[in-house]
Amino acid sequence: MRQMMSEFWFYFSENRGAVIGLYVFLVLIVLALLAPLIAPHDPAAQNRAALLLPPVWQDGGQSAYLLGTDAVGRDMLSRLIYGARFSLFIGVIVVTIALSGGITIGLIAGYFRGWVDVVIMRIMDVILAFPSLLLALVLVAVLGPGLLNAMIAIALVLQPHFVRLTRAAVMSEKTKEYVISARVAGAGPLRLMTKTILPNCLAPLIVQATLSFSTAILDAAALGFLGMGAQPPTPEWGTMLADAREFISRAWWVVTLPGLMILVTVLAINLVGDGLRDALDPKLKRS
Repeated sequence: MRQMMSEFWFYFSENRGAVIGLYVFLVLIVLALLAPLIAPHDPAAQNRAALLLPPVWQDGGQSAYLLGTDAVGRDMLSRLIYGARFSLFIGVIVVTIALSGGITIGLIAGYFRGWVDVVIMRIMDVILAFPSLLLALVLVAVLGPGLLNAMIAIALVLQPHFVRLTRAAVMSEKTKEYVISARVAGAGPLRLMTKTILPNCLAPLIVQATLSFSTAILDAAALGFLGMGAQPPTPEWGTMLADAREFISRAWWVVTLPGLMILVTVLAINLVGDGLRDALDPKLKRS
């Protein structure tokens, strides 16, 4: 195990961008976990005497509000820090739902094939035929606006990617000798799928889960921006962007800073995903 981890880190660290992305992602995790200790103010607390204060380095800025305040006097820095907590929480929940459901359905389709495979894959094709954000928007409109419903909708939209990837990996692995040997030795379908085949299909699924993490954050921010995701006064970055639209010409920080946080977070996660692909795919490993 120790040798495998050393080899993994060697190939991962070959990608400098992935290492930088990992460090940025770790900083975001620390901010999310320690938000109550790090944030200088309550993210929902309003100060009517400090409306639309600029960042501290601009004229009119105050040291008590390092990144300024929004239209109702809430501290931007505190809301951005708490926004990291919401965004990472969204990513974890969405990927967990999509990954677990996608692996289960993909295993069934790839192992049993036949009419089961046909029915499952046609349903997945129908879901993939719709633009992902549009489909998520429709699902949220049916379920009702809110963070929980937004996460469920995004997970359902992302699930076909995991189903197709799992199915392809299972179909490739089930004809190999170690699977045939396990079947001859008396292993049942459930054991073959979960204990024998699945562990050898995890590498591409881990990479897809990482990339889907960033997609979930983007889609959640988009739904929040459209008023269908997290609802005010929740300090979610997409919701913060929606609240700040009318002030874009005279208070750049209320729009730029949440957008910048979304950009940095998604970029960091995508860079980590590239590094994981390089480290987990034997075809990309250089001798």
